[in-house]
Amino acid sequence: MEERSKLDDLLMRSGRGPLSGIVVADFGRVLAGPYCTMFLADMGATVIKVESPAGDETRAWMPPAHEGESTYYLSINRNKLSVKLDFGDPADLQVARKLAARADIVVENFKPGGLEKFGLDYASVVAGNPSVIYASITGFGTSGGANLPGYDLLVQAASGLMSLTGSPETEPFRAGVAVVDVFTGMHACIGVLAALAHRRATGEGQRVEVNLMSSALSGLVNQTGAYAIAGVVPTRMGNEHPSIYPYEPIATGQGEIVLAIGNDRQFRALCQELGTPELLTDPRFALAPDRSLNRLELRPLLETALAGATAAEWFERLTEAGIPCAPIQDVAAGVQFAERIGLNPIIRAGSGSESLPGIRNPITFSQTPATYDKAPPALGADSDLVRNWLVVREDARTTQRAARETA
Repeated sequence: MEERSKLDDLLMRSGRGPLSGIVVADFGRVLAGPYCTMFLADMGATVIKVESPAGDETRAWMPPAHEGESTYYLSINRNKLSVKLDFGDPADLQVARKLAARADIVVENFKPGGLEKFGLDYASVVAGNPSVIYASITGFGTSGGANLPGYDLLVQAASGLMSLTGSPETEPFRAGVAVVDVFTGMHACIGVLAALAHRRATGEGQRVEVNLMSSALSGLVNQTGAYAIAGVVPTRMGNEHPSIYPYEPIATGQGEIVLAIGNDRQFRALCQELGTPELLTDPRFALAPDRSLNRLELRPLLETALAGATAAEWFERLTEAGIPCAPIQDVAAGVQFAERIGLNPIIRAGSGSESLPGIRNPITFSQTPATYDKAPPALGADSDLVRNWLVVREDARTTQRAARETA
């Protein structure tokens, strides 16, 4: 009993967040699955990351790197334990099955049907763990698209996202980050948390399924909505918005500033600051729909007015007047800007010499803040701990079962 207690203390992060005591068997790889499970770990869950002997693919995705480790891997795997298992080895496979049987939540993003031969698919796991929440992440679902490879870039292309990224004069571009994987990871996390709430109310587990294609179509929001509702097929507009203007970068005396004028009140304030009251009485620009229709005539008038100062000067002046605008910055300047306005974007995961900087969890809780107890693990760093914990837990269940049968 004492050994079990010590191992539980090491793994369970008691009292460290709203998901404290929840065990997640993380069979996810690359981005969508690990992004989901990192959020669960930040909220206190014990996430046990199962890796093949070769490790998660992202461990090899570099440059950039930090002390020989891929920053890609490091950015999405904090607060986790790593156990190295070879499913081709019967003993290792048995450990994986025990972990799935013990877990509250299983997250996997293997190809549809890929875990059946190992007895780690939903049907196999739920047979021995009826209350499990089993989250499956695929590329194109489990029916007609089951055999399609689930890469973010492919889904950006197939969903229409790339057709909207770039200017009318360029070829389609992918987004600068794997946004579909990120969407899908967040959707998986939402689904898991909803299923967890359902289980707490009813005792019932369930399967949660998400796929990159559906997440992409959902994430395109008004653009896919335009097609579904009105049959309108959106096209590339560069940095412009199909329904709002001005809502794009506009040249100033030096550099560009992004304006995001979403209503007539904001446009009136903009014209006041620019010294262009005549635009307010011009029927081409007086109302938001008119500005969208007549943007080609409005843009040069705004550029002429903005030419009198630099982008930095306009940002300070327009912001002071409450007009939505922003400078165009690189990632470093973006992080530094967040620091200046008090968002404290950089955290350190872990403690002492092993701690590692990373980006803060974006969710703020008033009572149960996110925690950053553990730096991203080295491959298999916690294998012995996890194996011993599973053995002790199994021995405890065997003892309890024998006691019930004897009573």
